[in-house]
Amino acid sequence: MKSTKPAITLKRRNLVLAGFGAGIAAPALAQTGFPNRSLRIIVPFGPGGSGDISARLCAQYIETTAGQPVVVENRPGANGVIGTMAVKAAPADGYTLLLCTTSTHAANPSLIRNLPYDPTTDFDVVGMFGSAGSYFLVRSESPLQSIPALVAAARAQPGRYSFGHFNTASRMPAEILSKAADIQLLGVPYRVVGTAMSDLLAGRIDFVVQETSAADSYLKNNQVRALAVTRAQRWDRHPDLPSIAEFYPDAALPGLLGIAVPKGTPMLVMQRLNEFAVGALNSSPMRERLEEFGHTIGRYNLEDCATFARDLRARYARYIAMAGIEPE
Repeated sequence: MKSTKPAITLKRRNLVLAGFGAGIAAPALAQTGFPNRSLRIIVPFGPGGSGDISARLCAQYIETTAGQPVVVENRPGANGVIGTMAVKAAPADGYTLLLCTTSTHAANPSLIRNLPYDPTTDFDVVGMFGSAGSYFLVRSESPLQSIPALVAAARAQPGRYSFGHFNTASRMPAEILSKAADIQLLGVPYRVVGTAMSDLLAGRIDFVVQETSAADSYLKNNQVRALAVTRAQRWDRHPDLPSIAEFYPDAALPGLLGIAVPKGTPMLVMQRLNEFAVGALNSSPMRERLEEFGHTIGRYNLEDCATFARDLRARYARYIAMAGIEPE
């Protein structure tokens, strides 16, 4: 009788190969033993923004799913460089994660001379949470009622009107507006968003471009008024609020919000972290909160993450050059 052993072996071999062709399955990833201890997510900005909130929601999901504690640590300063460098210096084992943003992974290479890290060679983006728009905000008592009114006022008094910025997402729309409208606006840098908002409410600066997530409480309390949102189209949540693109298309800037790890992190670990990011994004608490913030949500694998980050860096390099901003 002819033995059936070779056929069975071949069948098993084909099943294994099919499993790899479809991508590493969750059981295979579980065999890596990752994670088997606590993780840390470093947020390179202060608390309160959509990035900080996203990191904490993702941490909660990982804790529930993996059964390991996740500590979220805010390390603000130098437009995200301080926190980013802390993750660069960490072991490439997947246990120290970076909340990567437009600033850290798209704009800083063009804004900061001698940047002490390279987003491409020092990090891999393993998850994305989409991105939200921001509001052009003035305090409630401001006489400025619209973007055209702001432009007209700034044109009449060059250098008189100021905006506060604390990261790239809060700086670039105002810089592009200044360039596109041919007006002079005074940028005032802040270390954290809370200080900028305090100065806005006190009348020490004239406007702030602030993430929708962090600004909504100010709007609900009638402390500020929104002139526009930095999306390409109007937002269904505020249909009467103009998009900045209706006046100056280049000022509607996309953004990056996600999780990155130091270069050299094992592929199986990166795939596991990608699973966590995708799972968190599709969990009810995080998805509902991000949709409330106005995030554009997608399902991003590792290749999608790398492509989006690379393309966004090129786009911001063009924007920054267009705005005439020299690296500092």
